[in-house]
Amino acid sequence: MKTLRLILGDQLNSKHSWYKTNDKNVVYCLFEMRQETDYVTHHIQKIIGFFAAMRAFSSHLKANNFKVDYYKLDDKDNTQDLVENLKQLIKKHEIEKFQYQLPDEYRVDQQLSEFCESLDIESEAFSTEHFYTERNDLKDFFKGKKQYLMENFYRDMRKKHDILMAGKQPEGGKWNYDKSNRNKWKGEHQIPTYKYFKNDVSDIVELLENSDIKTIGKFDTKTFSYPITRAQALDQLKYFCEELLIHFGDYQDAMHTDEVYLFHSRLSFAMNIKLISAKNIVDTVLNYWRKHGDNIDISQVEGFIRQIIGWREYMRGMYWALMPDYKTENHLENTNKLPEFYWTGNTKMNCLKNTITNSLDNGYAHHIQRLMVTGNFALLAQINPDDVDAWYLGIYVDALEWVQLPNTRGMSQFADGGKIATKPYVSSGSYINKMSNYCDNCYYDKKEKLGEKACPFNSLYWNFLDDKRSILGNNRRMGMMYSLLDKMDKHQLVNIKKRAQSIIENPDNF
Repeated sequence: MKTLRLILGDQLNSKHSWYKTNDKNVVYCLFEMRQETDYVTHHIQKIIGFFAAMRAFSSHLKANNFKVDYYKLDDKDNTQDLVENLKQLIKKHEIEKFQYQLPDEYRVDQQLSEFCESLDIESEAFSTEHFYTERNDLKDFFKGKKQYLMENFYRDMRKKHDILMAGKQPEGGKWNYDKSNRNKWKGEHQIPTYKYFKNDVSDIVELLENSDIKTIGKFDTKTFSYPITRAQALDQLKYFCEELLIHFGDYQDAMHTDEVYLFHSRLSFAMNIKLISAKNIVDTVLNYWRKHGDNIDISQVEGFIRQIIGWREYMRGMYWALMPDYKTENHLENTNKLPEFYWTGNTKMNCLKNTITNSLDNGYAHHIQRLMVTGNFALLAQINPDDVDAWYLGIYVDALEWVQLPNTRGMSQFADGGKIATKPYVSSGSYINKMSNYCDNCYYDKKEKLGEKACPFNSLYWNFLDDKRSILGNNRRMGMMYSLLDKMDKHQLVNIKKRAQSIIENPDNF
């Protein structure tokens, strides 16, 4: 049967079973579309990266004699709509069967499901063969349970896939080395220069300029530095194992004004477009550690693997378990607008200035910068989670809704009321100072709650606790902080709330 197979921009898995044989009756298609560039305002590097990787994947298929119909953004036949493009190719090639891999975004999944229902030819959906789990595995795992605790899921994953296990017990005697992953980086271990891939994307830059696509962020060069092929992703993984793994766990939560990536792998973009699988990465890291275990502590390895088989698989499972209602949850009833400085980096708060500027320059920030700097401020300032979602989904090159939404609306903004996080991830300036050097040269004083130079995080923190007492007051994990709030001088609290209100009403003045 003449078959059309759709490949989405985040389905660039050359090891998929589709490519084990080359059936001359099969046509593959990939589309660069305004549908995808315009549904949210993306970082320019994100669009460049997706298009560059899609083009490289198309070239790889063609080089292996697969039939490929590839629509560039400005191709005359490109309708800029997924369904219309598919209809066009079905007619053009007299297609008798349509096949696709299950999308990881609910929006696209719905679009393709409705499209298939409308077809008068056969259609079939396949797994992407990328994740350890299938869509509904996590939902089934937690069936009948009140809480979706990640740690329980993570331990089950370790057992099920025999990862870092010694029989039925965790290797090294502990399931989780999170307490060893909270060191501040003070320059005592030199950070290797990050691996830079010089992918020429000048044609894509020109295309975007001519297409008048609205973007955020900067791109002042003609080369894209993240991996866009499987070979590059494997090269990046090798570099991580050899140069960065040794201190990854120690400093995975650390932040520093002079360092963009520290000991992080820079693999998230390659993973999320499926150039390389989760299992491929975990197996490679474990194999390297088995050979070089004398020099690398288990805490470095466990900390990295937990992010992949724990958090990453868990967040995907939560996304599919809770959508579509999850996207509109606003448990804390936050309604304020996102400050303008999230789009410019123009603020006197050094932690936000550095994190946002880094995000605008590189389309990157690691998980603690996202959670405890930009996310922390947004929650304390009681920003509408819709605004926060749109910013996070757009600004990072690795951001896809399945991973962004539960991390942002759930983990970061507590808008789901505790389905993912057992308490809001909020802090005063003290935590930021503990994990970074951001406070060292900041205009504001991390120790002060009141006064012109008092750290805005401090007054916002206590104001948040007071404002949300009716919702959070009975949360056991918040008990100690509410006890401290109750002991605070009432006159001082009034002044703290006044300062917090001035920040909330005029955030771009701070």
